[in-house]
Amino acid sequence: MGSQIDSVTLTIHRAANEIGGNCIEIAANGERILLDAGRPLDASEDEACGTVPRTLDLVRPVAGVLLSHAHQDHYGILNELPESWPVYCGKAAESLIRLTSGIFEKTPPQRFRNWASDVPFGLGPFRITPFLTDHSAFDAYMLLIEVNGCRILYSGDFRIHGRKSVLVSRMMDSPPPSVDALIMEGTNLGSNKPCGSEEELEGRFIELFKATAGRVFISWSAQNVDRTVTLFKACANRAAGRTLVVDLYTAEVMEMLADFGRLPRPGWGHIKVVVTKAFARMYEKTGRGDFLKRMIPHGISARALAENPSNWVVMTRKSLLRDFEHCGVVPSPSDVWSWSMWGGYLKEGDGLVLKDWFESRGCPACHIHTSGHASPSDLREFASRINPKMLIPVHGVAWDDGQEGFPNILRLADGEPCELQQHLAARGGVA
Repeated sequence: MGSQIDSVTLTIHRAANEIGGNCIEIAANGERILLDAGRPLDASEDEACGTVPRTLDLVRPVAGVLLSHAHQDHYGILNELPESWPVYCGKAAESLIRLTSGIFEKTPPQRFRNWASDVPFGLGPFRITPFLTDHSAFDAYMLLIEVNGCRILYSGDFRIHGRKSVLVSRMMDSPPPSVDALIMEGTNLGSNKPCGSEEELEGRFIELFKATAGRVFISWSAQNVDRTVTLFKACANRAAGRTLVVDLYTAEVMEMLADFGRLPRPGWGHIKVVVTKAFARMYEKTGRGDFLKRMIPHGISARALAENPSNWVVMTRKSLLRDFEHCGVVPSPSDVWSWSMWGGYLKEGDGLVLKDWFESRGCPACHIHTSGHASPSDLREFASRINPKMLIPVHGVAWDDGQEGFPNILRLADGEPCELQQHLAARGGVA
């Protein structure tokens, strides 16, 4: 076994037994890094502070906070962390974080630095290699961490059925050699969430658009760029021939990401931006008046959506309902509504409000969605192909009941320091 200076300590401060809120520390040679700094999914929207894990030491410096992607459950506690802690992530991920945080006037205070996929960089004793991956979040990464002869692969959140599935397939076909520890998400273990491809969804949406006499109202996440692409392609299909109507926030996301790929954006055919009074006020208030003005030529009034209903596929969220109703845009039995997000969100909060809005007006439902996370069988296949000496579960609630088919599981509890070298030695695999 190595000396104290060679030890590598892993601590899951949060996410050992829950989905989201990831905060994982790796320490070696007196320095440490954090893998993600996530807000718990069950934290109240009004909870401005108090979501830092109690075992995370805020006094000692960190060499870097490494954000796998731009979802709140992976970056949402940055505002509670020291300003001096540098943050590393992809360039597009930083842009998404700043956009969302700016709207809510909670921009993280830390300095951001960007990495490039497949390009290693050093942080003290740590060598980090990011790998662009497939997830419902744009610009998501897996991370290989090498330190003191120990090789740790952090999966972040991933799937193998999105529009970038080839990235994960490529890693499975040619995995990093000799992975000592795989820290892997298990969101979909114990569930039967749909895991069809985005191409399959595109075909289903085309059929829905063709079969619906009126409007199709759809709720999806603006940052789920794969889903925006799917809906745009379905609208642009000659057999469907509809126009996708997005809100200002979604339009800003797509315009901002224009430099990162050929993605639909304001100004293209088959896409319009609905400019409502409430969103316009919010954009003026948060200093985004220039963007609002740029969208006017690509805009459509809510009132126009009350006419020629068979033309429109309308993004729908709670914050749009009042302006929609004021302009006569209310669902009817000839329309259809589709929830293109996790079904659990329909049982509370904004999802429940939307559900009641449609059902009270007799609007039929046709929910079409696929998960942003890997299926249970894909998780097992990925772990098998990586073939780590240890698999350390995170980001799941069914790991204790779903371990069959996974190699060499080391189950940890939140806040429990783990000397990786000791466990590797015990398993006959000293790094």
